[in-house]
Amino acid sequence: MADVEADASRQSLEGRSFLYVGGRDCQVAHLRQIVSSYGAELIHHDGGLREAVSRIDRVLPSVDCVFCPIDCISHDACLRVKSGCKKWGKAFVPLRNGSKSSFERALQTLQSEADA
Repeated sequence: MADVEADASRQSLEGRSFLYVGGRDCQVAHLRQIVSSYGAELIHHDGGLREAVSRIDRVLPSVDCVFCPIDCISHDACLRVKSGCKKWGKAFVPLRNGSKSSFERALQTLQSEADA
């Protein structure tokens, strides 16, 4: 019964799209798996290490929410994300760190807010 309830509550994020800026490259596949378990899509931007920071401006209008681990992102990328979220009316979720558990907790909080 608990599994059915968990599956039903996860549907509140189904079809949504999230942008994750920064973090550790080695975790991106794991983060995508977590998001796909909610029926959502994860777009990743490395925060300016190899990708142009300007790409953030092109991706932002198409996502529902942006996550940024504050320990693994450049200052410029973080400022660009914050101002872009304000401009486009997108939710900005700063994460304490780039861990998978920190990200999953933030998703669970977002899901709870969507269910309320």
